[in-house]
Amino acid sequence: QFDRGYISPYFISDQETMQAVLDEPYVLIHDKKISAASDLIPALEKIVQSGRRNLLIIAEDVDGEALATLVLNKLRGTFNVLAVKAPGFGDRRKAMLQDIAILTGGTVITEEMGRKLDSVTLGDLGRCDKVSSSKDDTTIIGGAGSEDAIKGRVNQIKAEIDNSTSDYDREKLQERLAKLAGGVAVIGVGAATETEMKEKKHRVEDALSATRAAVEEGIVPGGGVALITVASVLDNVKGNSPEEQTGINIVRRALEEPMRGITRNAGLDGAVIVQEVLRRQKDAGSTRIGFDVMSEEYVDMVKAGIIDPAKVTRGALSNAASIAAMILTTEALVTDVPVKDKPAAPPMPEY
Repeated sequence: QFDRGYISPYFISDQETMQAVLDEPYVLIHDKKISAASDLIPALEKIVQSGRRNLLIIAEDVDGEALATLVLNKLRGTFNVLAVKAPGFGDRRKAMLQDIAILTGGTVITEEMGRKLDSVTLGDLGRCDKVSSSKDDTTIIGGAGSEDAIKGRVNQIKAEIDNSTSDYDREKLQERLAKLAGGVAVIGVGAATETEMKEKKHRVEDALSATRAAVEEGIVPGGGVALITVASVLDNVKGNSPEEQTGINIVRRALEEPMRGITRNAGLDGAVIVQEVLRRQKDAGSTRIGFDVMSEEYVDMVKAGIIDPAKVTRGALSNAASIAAMILTTEALVTDVPVKDKPAAPPMPEY
């Protein structure tokens, strides 16, 4: 997967998910901009003659006459094509294109090697089982590259990581290594009804987003435990005035609200639960003790699998503080006046 999406929304094949999807496409990889339709015609003709009509084009850019030709053929249904921009920049782009070529069993068509786009043969094109592209990223599934070639490329990148003296370069090399060696997982979501399927799909997407955030900054105990734990930091903060002290107390109380809200939704007294959690944390000498509302027991939240991404928890607290500060320094706020529903008219009398 790389962080470049489709060049034109006309390539979208699934209007519901706003994605462009191709099954078993050829993969054409070029390191320059494609503007002239005449450069693409030879490759398109060869693909049609082979009996297939699916093509993924990865290039620096596709515009002008070339893009218009591809979009027109896509809309007419004569050729199923998807064009995406090449990932990265400069030498890193060339390396990433070579990674994709090895993964799909294709060749990067580059003028540096004396190759022009109109000289493409079917042997130069890569293959894969499926490709899906959104406006932000593209995922290639089941590349047809040989295992030996992929292993050789992986070993080459590992050697470059060992020899790298730049933290930034090392990080980018590790990203490339992960994409080549890690592979792609496909999660199937099914249900009895479309409504249930959408709900499950959203749950899976939320889980993926939470996992990515957890990989970036780690995890903290969930259920509001992390927030009431950090509230103890405010015990050593003293305001220079009664107003500042009131503000500190408000922040301390706000940090308890997520746990209070969760337990209140379960029909329990949030204030009692918060105090009991703090007492048990002190007795056990562990900040991971919290309250599991499903079992209504005090447990080690991490061992129980009740966790939150640290990035999400930190971001929520930071954003809440920013919004509160903005409201306090605002002279006026605009809000909707709630409208009470008028009582229904009495029924007409019967005669």
